Amino acid sequence: ALARTGFFCALKLEDYAKRIVRPHERTLAGPKADRLKILRASRTNLSAVFLLYEDPDGKLDALLDQALAAGEPQRARDAGGIAHELAAIDDAHAIGEVQRFLASRPLVIADGHHRYETGLAYQAERRAGAGPDPAADSIFVYLANAYAAGSLLLPIHRLLVRAPAPSDARWAELARSGWQQRALGVSSPEQVEAALRDALAPHTGAPAFAADDGRGQLRIFWKPPSAELSIEVFHREIVAGFFGLDETAVRDGAVAFPKAAQEAAREVRAGRGTVALYLNPLRAEDVFRVTAAGATLPQKSTFFYPKLPTGLLFRSLED
Repeated sequence: ALARTGFFCALKLEDYAKRIVRPHERTLAGPKADRLKILRASRTNLSAVFLLYEDPDGKLDALLDQALAAGEPQRARDAGGIAHELAAIDDAHAIGEVQRFLASRPLVIADGHHRYETGLAYQAERRAGAGPDPAADSIFVYLANAYAAGSLLLPIHRLLVRAPAPSDARWAELARSGWQQRALGVSSPEQVEAALRDALAPHTGAPAFAADDGRGQLRIFWKPPSAELSIEVFHREIVAGFFGLDETAVRDGAVAFPKAAQEAAREVRAGRGTVALYLNPLRAEDVFRVTAAGATLPQKSTFFYPKLPTGLLFRSLED
């Protein structure tokens, strides 16, 4: 399938407080310290920060098409077998059109929060040093239209590894807090994806999840839509409230985060988890709504696809 996903560029670094570049999840100090050491030593942006912009009408699509059609694009195939085509956009008018289009639009970090915050730290470090370093005032990014055909906002599922599988009576208790329930027979991990499409998709945008303890049955749970994001309701009422796993327990490894439902199904059937909890994907508008309000999503809420492999391009900070 052909997916037009976006373009690389150097982006001026802006503090989150300006609400121009918006995070959607929290970061950890350790990875940022490591990345800062690498940036100091290499003076190179080795991996682009992946950012999303809103273009539901595809206004930049024609520009990207023209760039690819203008000459022979560079081609590469990554380790997963996905083919990539890269073409330079060097027409001044086209570049101006991109700048004008994005000037009034915020950008949301899809992947690379640690990279972006490392860029801010390096910028501050260079400014406090011997003198200004213009190259450190911007960072290498990849900009993608959140609404582009072929781009997917996928869920990251949960695998409980330190909580017992509930009994039938215990599951039934969720009805008292407004969760409706039905059961669906699934005999193998290979059947899970299709079953979830049929059972969870009708509840997109509302709190919903499916539970799987590996005994051949999916329990589908859902509630009426509310102003809250489904992932927030799920974490508060199910992960924390029902299973008693607070943020510290999650951070300490009580929950694993498989990206594929089939992987989670295999893990729970192999005894490497007690319950697999499958989620619906968030919508692009949900992510922009949350970040516009200055909020962040729970850990591992989204998985943006396709992702670009590191190594397609680098950006040197040297002259």
